[in-house]
Amino acid sequence: MERQKGTDKPMTDTALLALREQIDTIDSRIVACYEERMEISRQVAEHKIVSGKKIFDKSREEEKIRSVKSKTHNEFNSRGIEELFEQIMAVSRKLQYQMLESKGSVGRLPFIGVDALDMAKARVVFQGADGSFSQTAMERYFGKGISSFQVDTFRDAMCAIEEGSADFAVLPLENSTAGIVSEIYDLLVEYEDYIVGEQIIPIEHCLLGVPGSRIEDIRTVYSHPQSLLQCARFLDARPAWQQISLRNNAFAARKVKEDGDSSQAAIAGESAGQIYGLELLKKGVNQSQANSTRFIIVTNQKIYLKKAKKVSICFEVAHESGSLYHMLSHFIYNNLNLSRIESRPIEGRAWEYRFFIDFEGNLAESAVKNALRGLRDEARNMKILGNY
Repeated sequence: MERQKGTDKPMTDTALLALREQIDTIDSRIVACYEERMEISRQVAEHKIVSGKKIFDKSREEEKIRSVKSKTHNEFNSRGIEELFEQIMAVSRKLQYQMLESKGSVGRLPFIGVDALDMAKARVVFQGADGSFSQTAMERYFGKGISSFQVDTFRDAMCAIEEGSADFAVLPLENSTAGIVSEIYDLLVEYEDYIVGEQIIPIEHCLLGVPGSRIEDIRTVYSHPQSLLQCARFLDARPAWQQISLRNNAFAARKVKEDGDSSQAAIAGESAGQIYGLELLKKGVNQSQANSTRFIIVTNQKIYLKKAKKVSICFEVAHESGSLYHMLSHFIYNNLNLSRIESRPIEGRAWEYRFFIDFEGNLAESAVKNALRGLRDEARNMKILGNY
């Protein structure tokens, strides 16, 4: 039971009810003041639309926060007022962005919608060698007859489409067991290339050796770092084996074939073993039977399929409390569903991060354009990575 202010006596139910009635009265006044403030915000938006002024005025908002905090009487209330007015001003911005969109003032995004990708004369690049999972993903997406070539590194693949020697690149983005391929995320920021499609393929890793070799003979295993992670349970049970990372599973299979050493094995797909004439020592050495990898299709053109349903973006935020929350609120107020969020450290800026987000939508939709407008105004270095 609560106690009456200034006494040790328990507060009666009648006294508690009276206090709650006072709170209800105050809350009604707050609601009325809030609606009055939002109406004035609407009028401010009308003026900004006519004058072309930006919605987000950071210095004005910081000044307002300092002003309202100075009117409080203790540190706890000061912090509470700061949080309250940050929310009020954020909601006000969302209203104004929506008005910009309804008035046709949001502007066009620099992407062109297409009915289908032009694959007739396309040339596709993938990282790895014949028999790699990237090649499998490419053939699933484009068909086996597609004109293609392979390169040694992911960066080489990005360079190929940027320079025009390839129209599309196929790159692994994440694995259901081992997580993201962080290098791809970084390259998507560095290069002016864009995602236009994705292909998910099941992954079954096999232990491959030279003809006549046995598991008992193996001392060294080669594979891609992610594949070694995906097979960690199998490999950890054999601590005497040396694990050596290579840039691609198919490279590993090719090396084992070229070396002809019965103490060496590769972890790769069964198709790689067939291509390089290797012995299948053990099938399915990955610990998860639901193992799969998501590959993205990338081009240097700012295009998107008109039927696309997923948008990928990245942005940076100020290194301060609540900054990420304010960015994510743009999805909440536009009723957009986030399907993924990842972070990567920003080079040269200790403990600061770039966020990568996937959400459902199409660049032609009003809600998507409205959210992206707000993000572009308020975030640092926002980039649309693709719509697919």
